[in-house]
Amino acid sequence: MNTAPLPNEAKRKPAQLLSALTSLHPIVLSLLFGTVLARAASSMSLPFLAIYLAKTTQMSPTLIGVVAGAGPLAGTLGGFFGGALSDRFGRRVIMLAALFGWAGVFVGFSLAKLPLVFLLLSAVNGLCRSFYEPVSQALMADLTPKEQRFRVFSMRYLAINIGVAVGPLLGAFFGLKSSALPFLLTGLVYFVYAVSLYVLLLAFGIKRIEGEAKSNVTIGSAWHVIRRDGALRCYLGGSMIGAIGYSQMTVTLSQYVEGRFAAGAMLFAVLMTVNAITVILLQVPLVRWAERRRSPLIAIAAGNVMFALGDIGFAVSGSPAAMIVSMAVFTLGEILNYPSANMLIDRIAPEGMRGTYYGAQTFGSLGQFVGPWLGGMLLTAIGGGPMFMIMAAVTLSATSLYWKGSRISMEMGLKA
Repeated sequence: MNTAPLPNEAKRKPAQLLSALTSLHPIVLSLLFGTVLARAASSMSLPFLAIYLAKTTQMSPTLIGVVAGAGPLAGTLGGFFGGALSDRFGRRVIMLAALFGWAGVFVGFSLAKLPLVFLLLSAVNGLCRSFYEPVSQALMADLTPKEQRFRVFSMRYLAINIGVAVGPLLGAFFGLKSSALPFLLTGLVYFVYAVSLYVLLLAFGIKRIEGEAKSNVTIGSAWHVIRRDGALRCYLGGSMIGAIGYSQMTVTLSQYVEGRFAAGAMLFAVLMTVNAITVILLQVPLVRWAERRRSPLIAIAAGNVMFALGDIGFAVSGSPAAMIVSMAVFTLGEILNYPSANMLIDRIAPEGMRGTYYGAQTFGSLGQFVGPWLGGMLLTAIGGGPMFMIMAAVTLSATSLYWKGSRISMEMGLKA
C-alpha cells in the first residue's frame, strides 16, 4: 500500500502553522519573535564571554569561571525574590526593567575592563533572566486560551533553539571584526526589543500582568522542604552534580577549543549551533522514546551516559569533525535528562506544594556556579583533556543519587 503523504497534505502543514500563528494574540506573537531575536543576540555574545575575557583581560581560567558562574548564582536567588518584587511593583514593570537592564549589561560587557565589573555584570545578567523569563511566560499564558497553551510553549522552545542555532555563527563573524562588537550589538537588540514591547503593551492596554496563582515560595520554605524530604535532597544533589558537568559545555569548552584548534572561536560557534539544531531535530522522537519507557530514571541514566560520552569525545577528539560528533552525542543527554528530572520532582511533590518543590529545585542550579569555577581550575592545573574525563565521571556519578532518591520515594509510598 502506498503510504506516502498526498501533495495536499504536504502543503497543509505550513498552512496549519501559519493559521496557528495568526490565531495568537499580537503580544504573544511579539514575544515569540522577540525570543528568536533575543536568544540569537545573547548567544551571539555570552557563549564567547570566556574567550573574550581571556583575550582582553589578564584573568585566569579559574577567575573566568567564577565570573561566568556568577550569573546562575544570582539567578538562583533572583528566582526567589523576583516574585516578591513583582507583587510590589507589578509584573509588567519588572519584565521591562529586566529587558532594559539586559541592554545595559551587554553594553557594559563591551566597555568593561576590570574583573570586578565583569563579575557584577554577570550577576546582573543572571538576575535579569530570573526576573524576565517567568513573567514573560505568565503573560503568554494570560493571553492564550488554555487549550492552546501547550502549543504556544512548544513554539517558544522552538523559537529559543532557532535563535541559539543562528546566534553563535553571527557572534563568530562579528567577533572577527571586533571582540567587543557582539556584546554591543546584543545590547542594542535588547534595547529595541524592550522599547517595542513597551509600546505594544501600552497599545493593548496591558498595565498589569498577573499570571496564574502560585504558592508563595521563599528561600526559608524551600530549605525547610529540602531538610524534610530525603528523596528531594537526592534529586537536587543529582541535579547539582549534573549541572557541574553540563556547565563545562557552556563555559570551559570555549577556552579549550580556542587553545586546541585553529580558528577555535569559529569551531565553537559551529558546536553551539550543532547543539541547538540537534535539539530541534531530535527532541520530539527522543521524548516519545522516553515516554514509552515510562520511567524518568531510565531516561536520566541514558542521558548521563550521553553526557559522559560527549565529554570523553571532547577530551580525545583531534579534529573539528570529531568535536561536532561529540557535541551531537552530548546534546542527546541534554534532551533526555532535563525534562525527566523535572518529572521526578513533579511525582514526589504533594498536592498544594508543587510551587514550593519547584522553588526548591532552583537550588540545583548552584552546580552552574560551581561548575565553571571548578572547570577553570582543572583546565589550568591538568589541561582540557583530563578535565573532560573527570567531568565524564562526575556526571555518571549523579545517576546513583537519582536512583537513591527513587528508592526513598518508593519506601515512603509503601509506608503511606
